Amino acid sequence: MPLLAIAFLAAGTYAFRLVGPLSRDRIHLPERAHRLLGIAAAVLLIALVGVGTLTEGHDFAGWSRPAGVLVAGILAIRRAPFPAVVVAAIGTTALLRLAGAS
Repeated sequence: MPLLAIAFLAAGTYAFRLVGPLSRDRIHLPERAHRLLGIAAAVLLIALVGVGTLTEGHDFAGWSRPAGVLVAGILAIRRAPFPAVVVAAIGTTALLRLAGAS
C-alpha cells in the first residue's frame, strides 16, 4: 500500500475518532437513542463473534472452534481470569481437533 494512502487513512481515522469528544457538548441525543446505541454495539459484537466462530472463509469452521468459544464464554461469565479463559478455549479446541473433530 502506498505511503500516501496509509497517511490519508491514518489522518481520516484520527479525525473520525476526534469528532466524538469535540462534538459531545454540541450534539444531544435523546436517552432512548443512547440506550439503542449501546444495544446496537453489543449486537454488532455478538454478530462478529458468531461469524468468526462459525465460519472459515465461506465454509463452516467445524465443531471444535465453537466448542472452544463456548468454554471461553462459560468461564468468562463465571469471571475466571482472562489467561485461564484463553488457555481453556485453546485447549478445548486443540483436544477436539486432536480427537478428530474438525
